[in-house]
Amino acid sequence: MSLLLEPTSEQIKNEKIYQEMGLSSEEFALVEKTLGRLPNYTELGLFSVMWSEHCSYKNSKPVLRKFPTKGERVLQGPGEGAGIVDIGDEQAVVFKMESHNHPSAIEPYQGAATGVGGIIRDVFSMGARPVALLNSLRFGELTSPRMKYLFENVVAGIAGYGNCVGIPTVGGEIQFDPSYDGNPLVNAMCVGLIDHKDIKKGVASGVGNTVMYVGAKTGRDGIHGATFASEELSDASEEKRPAVQVGDPFMEKLLLEACLELVKCDALVGIQDMGAAGLTSSSAEMASKAGSGIEMNLDLVPQRETGMTAYEMMLSESQERMLIVVEKGREQEIQDIVVKYGLEAVAVGIVTDDKMLRLVHRGEVVANVPVDALAEDAPVYHKPSSEPAYYREFQSMENDIPEVDDVQETLVKLLSQPTIASKEWVYNQYDYMVRTNTVVSPGSDAAVVRIRGTRKALAMTTDCNSRYIYLDPEVGGKIAVSEAARNVVCSGAEPIAITDCLNFGNPEKPEIFWQLEKAVDGMSAACEKLNAPVISGNVSLYNETNGTAIYPTPTVGMVGLIEDIDHITTQSFKQAGDLVYVIGETKPEFGGSELQKLTYGRIFGKAPELDLEVEAERQSALLGAIRAGSVASAHDVSEGGLGVALAESLFGTGLGLDVDLTGEDATVALFSETQSRFVVSVKPEQKEKFEQLVADAFLVGNVTNDSMLTIRVNEKPVITTSVEGLTEAWKGAIPCLLK
Repeated sequence: MSLLLEPTSEQIKNEKIYQEMGLSSEEFALVEKTLGRLPNYTELGLFSVMWSEHCSYKNSKPVLRKFPTKGERVLQGPGEGAGIVDIGDEQAVVFKMESHNHPSAIEPYQGAATGVGGIIRDVFSMGARPVALLNSLRFGELTSPRMKYLFENVVAGIAGYGNCVGIPTVGGEIQFDPSYDGNPLVNAMCVGLIDHKDIKKGVASGVGNTVMYVGAKTGRDGIHGATFASEELSDASEEKRPAVQVGDPFMEKLLLEACLELVKCDALVGIQDMGAAGLTSSSAEMASKAGSGIEMNLDLVPQRETGMTAYEMMLSESQERMLIVVEKGREQEIQDIVVKYGLEAVAVGIVTDDKMLRLVHRGEVVANVPVDALAEDAPVYHKPSSEPAYYREFQSMENDIPEVDDVQETLVKLLSQPTIASKEWVYNQYDYMVRTNTVVSPGSDAAVVRIRGTRKALAMTTDCNSRYIYLDPEVGGKIAVSEAARNVVCSGAEPIAITDCLNFGNPEKPEIFWQLEKAVDGMSAACEKLNAPVISGNVSLYNETNGTAIYPTPTVGMVGLIEDIDHITTQSFKQAGDLVYVIGETKPEFGGSELQKLTYGRIFGKAPELDLEVEAERQSALLGAIRAGSVASAHDVSEGGLGVALAESLFGTGLGLDVDLTGEDATVALFSETQSRFVVSVKPEQKEKFEQLVADAFLVGNVTNDSMLTIRVNEKPVITTSVEGLTEAWKGAIPCLLK
């Protein structure tokens, strides 16, 4: 598009062109009031992307303020590229999770790949070296060609980018449910390490300092990506394909190494990734945070396409680009560093004192907008909230216990459910050993990465059971955080902080906004109780297709600190003769369970209860027992219940298990999804010590060497089967569906 074809300010207003960019009439009036005049087309573009939900969180800010964000370890909370938590010895861990849902629904390979690229840049823009990647994925059932295509290509995109850039993809989770048929979720998490002295922030301070552009050239890909992510998907969304960016992991690797050298140079003042909204967000946010302004000459911006307009350059979301601020007169030092990596650092502007974002193109000022209006002063809405009728209906229901005729056959079916089944088909495509720091690979409760030169390690996981959250958002929010913490504790780590990705439907619908509010209430309560503040995150709303919303899915990414690598624990049983305990009692709770879904094809009723006091006590006791050396293996009881957890603890060990359970009946004992429970194995000589440390642990059996799973309930045999047969059902489920 040439400048001559851009509509005039009068046309923008009279023809309501602003609505095509996602701005309401009230918001356009606010833009006009802020500027004291009508905006031109470029200025309208700046406001439209910066005031989108994706950039401004205008609908979710009031809810996000509920999160606990401070703690004795927190060095940087929400508001920068990523959060930072102290891990002692002048070291810190840096991490964040982001969504790339809409792009992945349209172009799954590049959508997922650029989601990975963007989250990596968020971490190294803080000065940290990325050491691990994780993901949390949601798809519809693998029964249609389209869903198989999306699943296969999202996984390929994650693998293709992460493997090439040389960062191990060490963990994650995948769930399948019809609610994601039209709108898959692709959430990517990156974890990095940093020395305190190297921490950098995205600020444009120091009047007269130079604004420089580093990395790939700007093209027309990704224009209006932020507004695309802030609207519902529909049959017409395929037309948005040009909004999906294309990533280059090899360029990212060069940019990463260059930036990690740049942060050690004291000429660098500030640095920020050009993520959503590209040059617009990075420049406006850096200036707003510093209380300054920026003037840029867009003729100097490296461009890979000819005839680009100011509007296109500012709204492009081309990948692998960073904006930096450098002390005036020291630009050559920066250029000398980046040229070693085959990159260029180009001076494109200066820091000013007038708090304006001023853009010059072809000798003319094409935009002059207050930076605070674009960033901190974006409108904030308090949306109406109302309790859905379905929730009241579910709360009035009695606990339903699905009827099970054959317990053994049911266990096999549960192990074959894609949400429970082995994800080896996925993670075998990831290079999870690159850099050789991965101690616990994908497949256990949490991944573990060692910290070189120390006895410490980091455990990390992503978790969320969206079925529970649909049934009861507040309880489900508590469960999401608690399960993440359980996974980290089972690995021998103390939970230290979370990041999150709040994936919900259209917040303009009161029932959806109620889900968001209640889920955050539950998550906040769990974070407070488990001493795991929220240090970063992302909101992804409007996850609807043709008016139908996904299940509310506030994904939790958690990192825990392992004080000594001797404490690292995995879920697999270790040797015959070890004693097997279940921590926590079992109740008849099947609302949102895998058995309920398997039996009825739908979910209903009440979510499992969760007592945060009990949760915290059990986690603390188990972690104490692990650190005392009295635990051989630990695994949390989650989807599918105790039967699934026992089977999972056997897979790949060559061992067997003999168990005696008591309870209401076999269905409740084996398949209920009661919370705050663990399966633990203990060496016989540690029996007394373990029982002293963990009060509510019940001895249920022992590990054998016969490769058989034998379970009796109330002295009646209900399962006698080879572990090999269970393993085949569990491992073969996803490959079989993809044939």
